[in-house]
Amino acid sequence: MDLLEYQVKEWFGKIGIPVLPSQRIDHPTDLKRLKIRYPIVLKSQVYTGERAKAGGVRFVETTIDAIAAAQTIFNLPIWGELPEVLLAESKYIGEQEFYLAVVLDTAVCRPVLLGSTEPDIDWESAGEKMHHVVVEQEFSPFYARRLALKMGLKGTLMQSVSSVVEKMYQLFVQKDLDLVEINPLAVSASGQVMALNGKVSINERAIGRHRDLAEIAVKIANRQSRSSVNGHLGDWDGLELHGKIGILGNGTGSIMATLDLVTSAGGKAGSCLNLRHALVTDVSPTTFCSRLAKGLNILAADKSIQVILLNLLGSVPQTEEVAQIISNFVQHDKSEIKSPTVRPSSKTRRESHFPPLVVRITGSEFDVAKDFLATLNTQADALTVVENLDEAVAAAVRLAKPIAYKKA
Repeated sequence: MDLLEYQVKEWFGKIGIPVLPSQRIDHPTDLKRLKIRYPIVLKSQVYTGERAKAGGVRFVETTIDAIAAAQTIFNLPIWGELPEVLLAESKYIGEQEFYLAVVLDTAVCRPVLLGSTEPDIDWESAGEKMHHVVVEQEFSPFYARRLALKMGLKGTLMQSVSSVVEKMYQLFVQKDLDLVEINPLAVSASGQVMALNGKVSINERAIGRHRDLAEIAVKIANRQSRSSVNGHLGDWDGLELHGKIGILGNGTGSIMATLDLVTSAGGKAGSCLNLRHALVTDVSPTTFCSRLAKGLNILAADKSIQVILLNLLGSVPQTEEVAQIISNFVQHDKSEIKSPTVRPSSKTRRESHFPPLVVRITGSEFDVAKDFLATLNTQADALTVVENLDEAVAAAVRLAKPIAYKKA
């Protein structure tokens, strides 16, 4: 989960990273009450990149020009996204610009400090210009100074840059982040450093440990759901596609493999939901079974989904309860999908159309579930249970094919 620039700047200021005077703009008329001096820069607050190239960054010197520019930016989609907020910030003239980042390297399972004397990085050739330091033990200022020295910095500038890197790392640990980035860090003629733009990526699995992050996640999810084709998926860990086969799985690899096989078999995948993790906005504990019940409910509420393919691979707890939730779904009474912890809304129940369910289960612990599901008395094609994934995909593709109606 990424933050918008104005939110990043608020965090930077609180932790001591130098940022320019700025003000959040919710409407062009807010510029009549601007508290910072002109000239200023207006920046579109969107999650996509390349704002400047798309016209989302404007320099202005008067209130009249600022209001006109703000009206233009508010109505300017960048990669399909319209801003709800702008950032007004003092203009700053820098003579040097650097790139700095603290990132979690999953290959070595350690934080890594990154730095370059060129802010506009061509990532295909970044190895030649990007310097890095792996934080192998408990962090100390030594790591930050080592990065600054690798970048070729000396004297006061080395101290200033390494101090910024230390604060970036402090924020990285404090908020359980995947990435803290400053691009660029500008240096004025007097040697003052200033973070002109920043990016923060939050580890979604850590949101439950931080109440302030959970509040931000809810706002982001609500915003995404308003612009989403399927509002139910605004805060779920998954992919939103537009086919007819909804996919549920207990792992990212499981879902992607299923998605590839569905496509290869001539089917079109719809929304794909990962049951391994809780919702991004769930701060209270969830169980696999509660997520399964909710996932089935979400896909059943999507009228574009004609069949649901559930791929359960490996170790899953509460096997008997999993079988019971599947049973509740396929033997529905058109009222609700029963779950011990999830109760769908009345609106969702009315909209649900209970598409056929194809279940692929494998592993010795699923023997009980397979035997139980095999005894269910269901309508034709309401439930298909197989152990082979290819067979499951073939069944789902067959059930998703449109029915040909003869003219009367």
